[in-house]
Amino acid sequence: MVGAIVQGIAFTRTQVYNVFFGVRHMEISRRDLLRLSVAGGGGTALGGLIASGVNLAPVVAQAEELRIAKAKVTPSVCPFCSVGCATLVHTIDGQIVNIEGDSRSPHNEGTLCPKGAATFQLHINPNRPTQVLHRAPGATEWEVWDLNRAMDRVAELVKKTRDETFIEKLPNGKIANATTAIFSLGGATLDIEWNQIQQKLMRGLGIVAIENQARI
Repeated sequence: MVGAIVQGIAFTRTQVYNVFFGVRHMEISRRDLLRLSVAGGGGTALGGLIASGVNLAPVVAQAEELRIAKAKVTPSVCPFCSVGCATLVHTIDGQIVNIEGDSRSPHNEGTLCPKGAATFQLHINPNRPTQVLHRAPGATEWEVWDLNRAMDRVAELVKKTRDETFIEKLPNGKIANATTAIFSLGGATLDIEWNQIQQKLMRGLGIVAIENQARI
């Protein structure tokens, strides 16, 4: 259990207890003690200001304003659910530095849910895959593929599956022209133009299992 976090270093409750009450079961360096002391003093001072009624909102607002003072603002839309909350994307030299809600939006009025507020990490995230990864059946390692190769492979498998499972007529002789082996699942953030194109493609292939939060 973490008892305190100081300058990115987590201390257990036992370590904190040892420092303040002199129990020497665990080794604490002078540097650790200094960090705890500074953090404790800073926290006490900040708590004292807040308790005395000092309004820190202007200071926080000024700090935020300085961070995006020279940024270019681009209106955008949150990429998650079907609500489509409006956002403002701040960029400096082409790099995203901040994403926040757009107060001009009539339905989110500048607010964002936790997922929407975290859209910054969709762009600035060292853990985000930037290449196509393929793992063959039975393989234990991922292989980096070129995007064109991956797209060709998807098209190849779609055609193969459709050719093998296509039903022209039902047992009673009724024309079906359908395949039940392919399922299309769309997302809420697909716009109406994309949905229209996807519907045309899927139905043209004879796919009947089509689901989307914003289906036509």
